[in-house]
Amino acid sequence: MAEPLRLPRRLLAPEPGWSLTADVVVVGSGIAGLTTALALRSHVESVLLVTKTVLDEGSTAWAQGGIAAALAPEDTPEEHLHDTLVAGVGVCDVDAVTALVREGPGRVRELVALGAEFDRGPDGEILLTREGGHHRDRIAHAGGDATGREISRALIAALHRVQDDPGIRVVEHALVVDLLQDADERVCGVTLHVIGEGQVDGVGAAHARAVVLATGGLGQVYGATTNPSVSTGDGMAVALRAGAVMADLEFVQFHPTVLWLGADSGGQQPLISEAVRGEGAVLVDAAGERVMAGVHPMGDLAPRDVVARAIVARMRATGSDHVYLDARHLGREKLERRFPTILAACRSHGIDPVTDLVPVAPAQHYASGGVAVDLVGRTSLEGLWACGECSCTGVHGANRLASNSLLEGLVFAHRIAQDVSDRLARGELPPTTPAPPDGESGVLLRPRHRHAVQQAMSAGSGAVRSAGSTAATAATLAALAADADAAGRTAGPRAWETTNLLHLGRLLTHVAGLREETRGGHVRDDFPRRDDEHWRGHLRAVRGPDGTVATSYHPVPDQHLDLPS
Repeated sequence: MAEPLRLPRRLLAPEPGWSLTADVVVVGSGIAGLTTALALRSHVESVLLVTKTVLDEGSTAWAQGGIAAALAPEDTPEEHLHDTLVAGVGVCDVDAVTALVREGPGRVRELVALGAEFDRGPDGEILLTREGGHHRDRIAHAGGDATGREISRALIAALHRVQDDPGIRVVEHALVVDLLQDADERVCGVTLHVIGEGQVDGVGAAHARAVVLATGGLGQVYGATTNPSVSTGDGMAVALRAGAVMADLEFVQFHPTVLWLGADSGGQQPLISEAVRGEGAVLVDAAGERVMAGVHPMGDLAPRDVVARAIVARMRATGSDHVYLDARHLGREKLERRFPTILAACRSHGIDPVTDLVPVAPAQHYASGGVAVDLVGRTSLEGLWACGECSCTGVHGANRLASNSLLEGLVFAHRIAQDVSDRLARGELPPTTPAPPDGESGVLLRPRHRHAVQQAMSAGSGAVRSAGSTAATAATLAALAADADAAGRTAGPRAWETTNLLHLGRLLTHVAGLREETRGGHVRDDFPRRDDEHWRGHLRAVRGPDGTVATSYHPVPDQHLDLPS
């Protein structure tokens, strides 16, 4: 029997040398964090918005495809609900998805009122396109393929309009280290390290009556990802160490079409949006054979997990490390108008989609799991909420439907802001005093550790897994953790980030080894089929007081969907 997984309570860090106080601390500046901060400011006196780099470098800005909502007269929230449940392969939370699709259209229209400029057709209406898994044109986009950047721009502009109000304070270049908790384990703030360019230096404490984590994903745990370099899973990791329940961490979405730059390329990779296939591009192998022919009724627009698995299978069958996306028939005018960002990225690497086949391969794209939350974003820890990719609302199930992520951040940010405001108004979250830090600390100290974590995760807990591969990865990560304990006693931002990746990698690998089936973003070589009898449900994990991680299985009701096997 494998040794139980044990994780430290906190990161090794200096005592806070300065402090700030606000009613609410919001950590993260993507669509989830910015929307939460703006909505909260309408109801509470003071909001502290903490961001790891600068306001406009959150993951939202990298979103190419768009934001999904039933905006067309012929579309309905019920159809959007069905497509989301099918993509989630039977384990979505139906109530959460219902909230998403019913509230989504109104929230998108509010974005327009806020100043977001979506692309429009000749009739002046928002132009809608289609992506994988959707049976309707319901993807609103901006600047062709720069939707996320336009949404970030509109939200940041709105934030700047109120920044003269002393009720909102923004701290940039700040890495959250750990959560502050009182003697009853209620969350009452965060410790954070502000890097040189920020307003203050070193480790400090931000005290608050409520904390909202909106820190994005964990893509940098893998060697190749579409996520920016800041996506080191900080929010998930601080919640995990503090004892919050985590859910569905094994469901990692690997985007099927990421620009293949060679076997030695690592880090953030250029994404070739699903919207390109939505406009008619097709996947082919080196011989020109269609990859998705006969695989799924929706062909090249099948859900992402289906397409990614088909690509991996074709790569294995042909002995290649990539396939190709053929968009040449779309023509120069359409490609340059619709996908200027993607064309610029491809051309910067010597590939012109107008005349060339585009080499692509799956790479990590999105974490469907994270900190478990309810319908108003509350975690299992009093005083702590989570929103966006770092959370697990249950909306995405085993595999996120294309362009649902921006919508989730938008819808649940408003739900969180309302819940936090209501609880503060009712006096349910009075100020409290953090307890002194206790429990063991842990940190990775050597620069080479990050690459070692990424190599191990990509090899054994990546797009395709098995009992043997996850066991090997678990052993490697355990050895890295032991090596770190013996390496020394100094720490800093890069070491803290790498430690966050280690802790999340160990938990992800642990639950991936437990789930003995293939479902959505979780693909097992040794269990290649979905097993609804034993595994139609959620794996949850929580770090106990002694550091041991306990897991539990929670079945979900049958959603009566006609799911492809």
